[in-house]
Amino acid sequence: MNKIIRYPLQILNYSIFMGLVWYFSILPPYHQLDEGEALITYTMSHVGKHVTECKKMSYEELMKLAPNMRKPMDCPRERSPVVMELKLDDEVIFSHTAQPLGLYKDQGIDIYQNIKVPAGTHHMQTWLNDDVKVEGPIYQREQDIVIKPEQHLIIQFDSGEGGFTVK
Repeated sequence: MNKIIRYPLQILNYSIFMGLVWYFSILPPYHQLDEGEALITYTMSHVGKHVTECKKMSYEELMKLAPNMRKPMDCPRERSPVVMELKLDDEVIFSHTAQPLGLYKDQGIDIYQNIKVPAGTHHMQTWLNDDVKVEGPIYQREQDIVIKPEQHLIIQFDSGEGGFTVK
């Protein structure tokens, strides 16, 4: 094809393509949240407590094992499931029981949950239990929060920091 025809056709094709990209980048309008809504993100990465305690092995039990297997403490690998709940104005908006991952149920869990809520003043309660030997919550937080429309509130759990943080 001759250059006189090819270059104008390329310009036309690129212009049509860029026009489509421009159009779909601004229209139709997309809003992640409706009017008067906000977003709460509930996030954590946590490992539950061991299901059973470590046991000290007796001398006789150690002698029955091969020399390379003789450890004075016998610790099981299995971890407890992590049970969590989030309430807003005494209404449960998120409740989950996360089973430990892995072949021996010995790995941690990762939670990342987005929850749309109405904006305004709310009473927030959240708790977590990571030990099957304990009934009820081990970590908990309760507070009044003010959420503005289109605000992104993050509720994060970190056992090293002492529990839940709200940002």
